[in-house]
Amino acid sequence: MTEADYADYIARFNANDFEGFGRYYCDDVVFNLGEKRQIIGRDAILDFYRDVKSKVRETLDILAVAAGPDTLACHVRTEFYGLEDWPDFIAGPLMKGESLNIESLGFYYLRDGKFARILGARYKTLPVAPATT
Repeated sequence: MTEADYADYIARFNANDFEGFGRYYCDDVVFNLGEKRQIIGRDAILDFYRDVKSKVRETLDILAVAAGPDTLACHVRTEFYGLEDWPDFIAGPLMKGESLNIESLGFYYLRDGKFARILGARYKTLPVAPATT
């Protein structure tokens, strides 16, 4: 996987193109969100993101990528914008109209050019931007 492939994955993710970004996952992919949650399988990850994206507009911005033949590492900034109140959102409480911004580090183990194992960790949380009226 190249940096351009990863940029395409993120662009499809940001566009809510589930089939497009889903093609980057192995069927048996394992996704670890730090100590918060583990999701196993391509379909389970897509279901997770369908639920999240029905309540939150999630936009990722790539800050850095290091790609190798069997691994990829990234530093990304994510904005979560509340489409509805979600006080128990996995990234932190989020009310409609608020924005939560975090920076994360990700490490991807690859198999056949697809994500086989994903490790994600929050690096920094920025202050919540209040809802605008």
